[in-house]
Amino acid sequence: MTVFTEQTRTRAREIIARYPVDRSRSALLPLLHLVQAEEGYVSPAGVAFCAEVLGLNKAQVGAVASFYTMYKRRPTGDWLVSVCTNTMCNVLGGQEVYDTLAEHLGVGHDETTADGTITLEHAECLAACDYGPVMTVNYDFFDGVDPQAAVGVVDELRAGGRPTPSRGARLCTLKEMAVQLAGFADERDGAVADGVPGEPTLRGLRLAQQHGISAPGFDPNTPIRGGKPEDKPAPATPAKAAPSGSTAPDVPAPDRKSPQLRTAETRQPDAGTPAPDAPGTKVPVDGQPPAPDDARAAEAAGAAANKPASDAKPAGDDTGAQERNLREAESANGGQDSAHDKGAQQ
Repeated sequence: MTVFTEQTRTRAREIIARYPVDRSRSALLPLLHLVQAEEGYVSPAGVAFCAEVLGLNKAQVGAVASFYTMYKRRPTGDWLVSVCTNTMCNVLGGQEVYDTLAEHLGVGHDETTADGTITLEHAECLAACDYGPVMTVNYDFFDGVDPQAAVGVVDELRAGGRPTPSRGARLCTLKEMAVQLAGFADERDGAVADGVPGEPTLRGLRLAQQHGISAPGFDPNTPIRGGKPEDKPAPATPAKAAPSGSTAPDVPAPDRKSPQLRTAETRQPDAGTPAPDAPGTKVPVDGQPPAPDDARAAEAAGAAANKPASDAKPAGDDTGAQERNLREAESANGGQDSAHDKGAQQ
């Protein structure tokens, strides 16, 4: 079992100190990156470490670690090469790039080369459709790649080089990147000196400048807040809400309700409980209950559809309560709703 270094434990305490005392479990995500920075993946020992320092059980930590794809659950190479094979990149040749790399490296999806340097994966989307086909190395972009260019990148990585990404900072290993994701600065010399904005991104900016387009209510000449009082922008005036045109009564917002009331409405909603907590919401109304004869026929059909259990009774819940409800619904003269409610209480 891995024994984590004192530096990792010191950093773990620093991460936890970023959060309120009663919200320490919020530190779990950066803590998982921290243990990945030491081992190269989130091992069972890493899960146990996070559970120990946060006072959680290992099942709670494991549930989070297995949900996010950036947490690797088995040893991963120094360089995680991800190739987008989603619609746009695929049309532009992304699958061909992935297939070429898989054959060249001799590995498949989520597999690592024999020398332990590169892990290959296909990604569903890397959110860079206007640069496709794209691949990333430890989440730094290489835009408009073709099979030959992709092979050139991985060969340079295996030879000990660090090719320059199309955009973003200088490449770092998976462990170095995990330290940054845990919330610690990259102290490498020139760590943020490389990479330039992509042309499609700049094209959008230039069009906006050319046509005078900006976000509503934003003045591009507003000075950036600085240390001098005169550099601070004037406080923004809150915009008035537009009338909705609804005649329905306003429903109190969630922060105007007590936690106990919200919990009760969530667990036991009724006809008087609004569906969402939003002004103008219509209160749901119960539908017309079925006629007794129809309900009895439906209940009998449901019981007949279930194979008898070993004691020759229909599989499922006991039907005694349902039969009492149906009898009361047939005999009641105070209205269908009251009969239904009375039967449900019994």
